[in-house]
This record gives sequence, structure tokens and C-alpha cells, in this order.
Amino acid sequence: MRNLFLLLQVSLILLAGCGKSEPSLPSNAIDISWRYKQAVADFKLADAAGKARSLSDFRGKVVVLFFGYTHCPEVCPTTLADLAQVIRLLGPDAEKVQVLFVTLDPERDTPEVLAKYVPSFNPSFLGLYGDAQATAQAARIFAVNYEKHAEKNGYTLDHSDGTYLIGKNGKTVLLSPYGQRTELLLQDIKLLLGMAR
Repeated sequence: MRNLFLLLQVSLILLAGCGKSEPSLPSNAIDISWRYKQAVADFKLADAAGKARSLSDFRGKVVVLFFGYTHCPEVCPTTLADLAQVIRLLGPDAEKVQVLFVTLDPERDTPEVLAKYVPSFNPSFLGLYGDAQATAQAARIFAVNYEKHAEKNGYTLDHSDGTYLIGKNGKTVLLSPYGQRTELLLQDIKLLLGMAR
């Protein structure tokens, strides 16, 4: 999975050099805002309570978006634990940030499973799900790759493992690699919080 993220990073850097680009932000994560001409395309998913959710619902907040699945053995729980630490460190500014966990495994990640799993890291975190088509569409917007692999006792999913940081205006997008140090992730979120709408 790390190789997949590294390949994605290299591809994004190479593509960034193909056209005119504005100066990138002084962030620790990769600025991929150039991929979105106006604002990030929206998706239509549901939260664990069944309420319809779109990315635009959170406009005005910094959105921290991560794609994964609850049966993930390492990457997903580690990332969510790191994000919970960042939210704690933000103090009062935490209410200006929304962490969204989009499941890539709606077959097993039912609303009941998401309702227990995601908020166990932080009560403000939202787990989102959709059918196979809505999941694929949301993943496509962010160039998230995922693939099911059959195993003896079921299946696992290989998936891209970066975290997307989306500015309050929905236009600024940073891609933070898996394992990014908490203090660097915190700096990037504060950078986005300080930007004008």
C-alpha cells in the first residue's frame, strides 16, 4: 500500500509540472488543489444514522477525509487514532474541523458497524457509506484505488492510504501520506483554518 501511495505522489508531482500552476502552499502535505478547477466535486453518501451527506454540507469547515474499512488491520485504525490526537491538540478549533471516514467496504461496514467503530476514536468523527456505485464515485473523485482480495476466511481490501485535507472553501486540497507525524498534520490543518473562505 505504501508503494501505491508513493506511485500516486510521483504521478501527481509529474502531472503538476505539465501545466501552469499557482504557487503551492507551504504545507507538509502535497498540494493537489490543481486537480480541482472550481471546488472538489461532490459525493452523495449517508452517515451511520442514514442521513444523506455531501461534502458541501461541511463547507466552512476544514474537512479531513479518509477512505478505508473497519476490518482494516493497520492503516485505518492507525490513521483514525492519529486524527483523534490531532483533534485533541486543536482545542477549541476542533469544532471548525470535520473528520469523515468513507468506507470502501459497504458490504460489511453496515450503518450499525460504522456507528460503533468511527466515533470510538472521537465522537465528532462521521462514518459515511453508500452502495457500490456511490462508493466508487466518491473514490474516483479523489483518485482512491481499492481492490478486494479473496482469502480463506473472507476477503481483505487493498486501498490507497492518504488523508485528504480540504479547505473551508472546498477548493484547497492537500494529500497527507499515511504515517504523517501528528505535529505536521496539525500544522497543515491550522494552515487551512487560517486561510480565507
